[in-house]
Amino acid sequence: MNVFFEEDGSFKVASIMTETQGSMQIESATGKRSKLKVSNVLMRFEAPLAGFLDAANIEAETLDLDFLWECCSEPEFGFEEFATEYYGRKPTPVEAAAIAIKLHSAPVYFNRKGKGRYKAAPAEILKAALAGLEKKRLLAEKMASYIEQLKAYTMPDELMQKLDMLMYEPDKNSFEYKTLDAAAHALHLSHIKLLHTCGAIPSIHDYHLGAFLREYFARGTAFNTDDIPTAPDDLPLAAVEAFSIDDSTTTEIDDALSVQQLADGITRVGIHISAPALGIAVDSPLDKEAMHRLSTVYMPGHKITMLPENTIRPFSLDEGEIKPVLSLYLDVAPDFTVLQRDSKVERIKIAHNLRHDTLEPFFNETTLEADSGHPYWSRLRFLFGLAESLEKARGKYDPTKPPQVDYNFYVTDGKVSIVSRHRGSPMDKVVAELMIEANSQWGALLAANGVPGLYRAQSGGKVYMTTKAEPHQGLGVAQYSWSTSPLRRAVDLINQRQIISVVQNIAPAYPLNSDALTTHMRNFELTYKAYSEFQIRMERYWCLQYLIQENVQEIHATVWRDNLVRLDNLPYMTKVYGMPEMKSGTRVALQVQDVDTLMMELRTKFQRVLEEEPVQPLMLDDVEGELMEIEATEVVNAESVNNGSATDSENQGEAA
Repeated sequence: MNVFFEEDGSFKVASIMTETQGSMQIESATGKRSKLKVSNVLMRFEAPLAGFLDAANIEAETLDLDFLWECCSEPEFGFEEFATEYYGRKPTPVEAAAIAIKLHSAPVYFNRKGKGRYKAAPAEILKAALAGLEKKRLLAEKMASYIEQLKAYTMPDELMQKLDMLMYEPDKNSFEYKTLDAAAHALHLSHIKLLHTCGAIPSIHDYHLGAFLREYFARGTAFNTDDIPTAPDDLPLAAVEAFSIDDSTTTEIDDALSVQQLADGITRVGIHISAPALGIAVDSPLDKEAMHRLSTVYMPGHKITMLPENTIRPFSLDEGEIKPVLSLYLDVAPDFTVLQRDSKVERIKIAHNLRHDTLEPFFNETTLEADSGHPYWSRLRFLFGLAESLEKARGKYDPTKPPQVDYNFYVTDGKVSIVSRHRGSPMDKVVAELMIEANSQWGALLAANGVPGLYRAQSGGKVYMTTKAEPHQGLGVAQYSWSTSPLRRAVDLINQRQIISVVQNIAPAYPLNSDALTTHMRNFELTYKAYSEFQIRMERYWCLQYLIQENVQEIHATVWRDNLVRLDNLPYMTKVYGMPEMKSGTRVALQVQDVDTLMMELRTKFQRVLEEEPVQPLMLDDVEGELMEIEATEVVNAESVNNGSATDSENQGEAA
């Protein structure tokens, strides 16, 4: 005797060897023996096992599901009794098994009610289910068609309409994602690579920019207010003419300097900071915009300002104009000792906006000894002497230390030029040291008057923000409050309000234990870090684009550690796999094998050691002011967020 039974969702047949009341020993056609519960047996039959299931499956293929459903009565039924009704006679074991197989294969038509028992689905439910199955079938056909198009590197229009989702925020349950995923898997490509190959990402630069904008400027970069602040014109006008020193691309000019000769050989040095705090009220629409953006976002060739242009212009220290400022005056003796410090809120006239590219030929390491002919040479030379004195007072003066290199990026019509500059050049040092002086002294002024502010501090190598005046070990100062870039950073705008309250002897905008102050600080830390990482990413993009643009086939580099190298003439570090082990500072030549701006990858191959004396090994202490982070297989130089210029105090002195 043989049995037809269900096991693990499929039908099987076997011969009975022995049987007890609740179970039996069976043997399959292949000779495999097993134990089977009697309750799992659907039918007993005498027909041969060999070919039984094949014959039953062939018979099942001839059965029409719609006709079977129409033949069913409302109550539930067993497959054998239904087979008798269907065939109009006692069915053969093969026919009965065929009915069971067919009923079991169509759960949409027949609901299972137990082993071998079924019930026909109601007409309304069946109609809806069949419509759903048809929809799935059509969707599967469309997906198959789209997959073939993608494999042929053609982007279907329907997927193109979901491009933003596919690139930046994939919905893994969506039809479009599943289609792209299947095609990418078949081609052994990443999703982004496939989209780009299909022409769906026409601009790699805009793809990287879009990822940032989507997260931090989801509603666009336009400002939500048309308010135009009024710069006060009733402040006293200082009897000095000031000048600024900036990169040629800088448009938010928020610091300037002045030099005035007093009696008895005393020189009064003025550090003048634009004063938007005088025109932007706390919690005003403009202030809310600033506290939402928190900083200007910089990237090569473009920036997203913290303040609207119609707010920047009344306060930017533009040449030939009179602007309100917060000033710190230093009375300096001939030996560069600072005799007195005094802060004022006033107006000054900006005589000139000096620019790096036109100033540096007249004011550099080789022009310090004799007048170069520049109209500001004598004033700049004095300021340089003061800057060195301030640097020595901080304990950071080291003339033997090799200069670090900064890079400025200039992008015009999609073409990039990357210009290197030695950090610590005379004009850099002048601005850096005087800004450090202002930030330190104004921080001390707040602390002395019990007015809270936002400080940058460093202890044990860790840089952090705090509302308390704590030392900054990297800069060698007792406290350090960002306050010299109020047009570009919300922290500086906040601190300027507090400093002005002390200078004018009025209530501070943010009192002690201010929740708003703490909230702004926390938001700024997170946002500023994200902006910095984005700037680094875009600078790395343009470094890679430069290699493509200039068709660089071989590049020189310096080993930093292990297989990590720093490229010559570019602010870029990368790993060179397969490079022999060599000492830090060894100079090597690399073959450029592949440059991928989409995935931000550079693949190089070690060629040879350059036949020259190794440079001084690059130690961690030698990159003060830089945060070296390894992201995946790459190392990035997370230098401070600015406009590409290296003249801000934070860029020069702070070990960030």
